[in-house]
Amino acid sequence: MTVLYDYFSAVGQTQLHAQIDFAAQGVSKEGIGYFDGLEPQNCRITWIGTDGSVLYDSISDVDNMENHFEREEVKEALAEGYGESSRYSSTLTERYLYSAKRLPDGTVIRLSITQNSLVILTLGMLQPICIIFVAAVVLSAFLASRLSKKIVEPLNGLDLDKPLNNDGYDELSPLLRRIDTQQQQIKRQKEELKRKQSEFEAVTGGMAEGIILLNRKGTVLSINPAASKLFDTDSFAVGNSILSVNRSLALTELLHKAEDGKHAESIMGFGNGKYQVAASPVMSNNEVIGTVVLLLDVTEKEKAEQMRREFTANVSHELKSPLHTISGCAELLANGMVKQEDITDFSKRIYTEAGRMIRLVEDIIKLSHLDEGADDMSREQADLFLLADHVVTALLPEAEKAGVKIGLSGESAVLCGIPQMLDSIVYNLCDNAIKYNRKGGSVSVTVKNEDGFAVLSVVDTGIGIPKEHQERIFERFYRVDKSHSKEIGGTGLGLSIVKHAARLHNAEIDLQSVVNSGTAVTVKFPEK
Repeated sequence: MTVLYDYFSAVGQTQLHAQIDFAAQGVSKEGIGYFDGLEPQNCRITWIGTDGSVLYDSISDVDNMENHFEREEVKEALAEGYGESSRYSSTLTERYLYSAKRLPDGTVIRLSITQNSLVILTLGMLQPICIIFVAAVVLSAFLASRLSKKIVEPLNGLDLDKPLNNDGYDELSPLLRRIDTQQQQIKRQKEELKRKQSEFEAVTGGMAEGIILLNRKGTVLSINPAASKLFDTDSFAVGNSILSVNRSLALTELLHKAEDGKHAESIMGFGNGKYQVAASPVMSNNEVIGTVVLLLDVTEKEKAEQMRREFTANVSHELKSPLHTISGCAELLANGMVKQEDITDFSKRIYTEAGRMIRLVEDIIKLSHLDEGADDMSREQADLFLLADHVVTALLPEAEKAGVKIGLSGESAVLCGIPQMLDSIVYNLCDNAIKYNRKGGSVSVTVKNEDGFAVLSVVDTGIGIPKEHQERIFERFYRVDKSHSKEIGGTGLGLSIVKHAARLHNAEIDLQSVVNSGTAVTVKFPEK
């Protein structure tokens, strides 16, 4: 654009020189009359007198124009006959090219044209420049695309599965050999990893314990079926955060300890079970790179431990009361603090409490025997109706004393079982039916055969059992109304013995009870 600017300026000055020669001849011949009717296009004509005053100007009023004697082109024309210059016109606020020529009479004729600036010239050439630029870019892109496709075509055609079988640039040979070596190494490592993963899944898949592998960020790397079932998830948990599987605060605390390089354990509840959760850090170069979470089902262990604690506490409580009574009465007798006529009553109390302790110990021994399976007891054919008849006869005095009627109905029902245990079932059910009855109430004992089962049914018209207690009355020492337990008597182990003895015979127990209406207990024994 700078070269074009200089070129157009030179062309304009040359044209201006030629035009001023014509104007000079016209003014010399015609004088001021030359300008009559003259309308110059794209140029300005000025006639300057010998004293520098403006005689004529094609654009401005000569009266308002200043003396031009000191203008560069005028001075040069007066001195040498011809002069030229370029400058900024303060009158017209534009840049002009000037060309001046001295006439024979000593006056000077001057022509001027506007000189475009470099910016205006650039703006004028903007469209062709943009067209050329766009064409150059398009052409360059086209040629570059063709060239790049030609260069990368052999690369795109490489068979990376068999890198050594490719025909390409010689420069690619070292790379292809390196790729082939790495592929062989990756293949061996992949096969080894797959084998180890199969072994790991085979081992953990058959485990009853849950196992979860996590990386250092807590993302699940592996989870076996037992853990998936426990957390109610599946194999899609792999790759997700452990928090998306379980948000337990206790588990989160364990994992934080493992992340710090410490082994941590805790008992947690999942669903209806109790689990011992152990979190162990996986170390590499003295850094924790992951965590192993092991979940062990300790539900039965916890239940057994809870039952043991409750059993110990209940036995201690049940033994403590009669022992205190026996100890107190014996101490009074030993110290002679009992009147002669009261000695018999104190002796009876000692005898009664001792009998209560004996029954408690016998029931505990019987339960322990049942817990061990009662393998030393022989099974034989027993008639459930005859056993029930024997029990009802034995309990008649107790029923009469309580003001309760007890009766037996039904038919002979023979089954293979342990007579002592069957007798305990009938006795405990009938004994409870009498104890928890009301005066004037009744107990109906029925034995019958039904669809291959010997069915024992004990129905009373007693106080009944509230619904919220019905699931727990077969627990050891459990009583619905503990405040009246001493009045009623018993050890609190009768129904527990019934439950264990029934289980020993693969029998089913069904209990139906309505408060203040009565209770019906049905036991179905398989006859074979």
